[in-house]
Amino acid sequence: MNKKEVRLRRARKTRAKIAELKSVRLTVFRTNSHIYAQVIDGSGSRVLAAASTVEADVRSQLPNGGNKQAAQVVGKLIAERAKAAGVEAVAFDRAGFQYHGRVKALAEAAREGGLKF
Repeated sequence: MNKKEVRLRRARKTRAKIAELKSVRLTVFRTNSHIYAQVIDGSGSRVLAAASTVEADVRSQLPNGGNKQAAQVVGKLIAERAKAAGVEAVAFDRAGFQYHGRVKALAEAAREGGLKF
């Protein structure tokens, strides 16, 4: 198994538990250049809010989309958009990524923005 398959295997366990609870989830995906966050409803079929470093308004604020500063900006933005969509509490789905670095920075910024998890 390669690195990606191992990560997805870890993610499957978390997603199964979140799906069982039917809770709204905040999912994170990261690449070397960008970080993405989505708030997905309990059924897993609708995206309620999304934010990423690919967006023009976010990209204009940052020189680089692949660092902790960018993750903090995306975390605050996803919290604002989720609250605007009426979401207060979420389950954090780190998609098998370690809770460290950019993933941790995004999560902490989302908490500061008012999301509860």
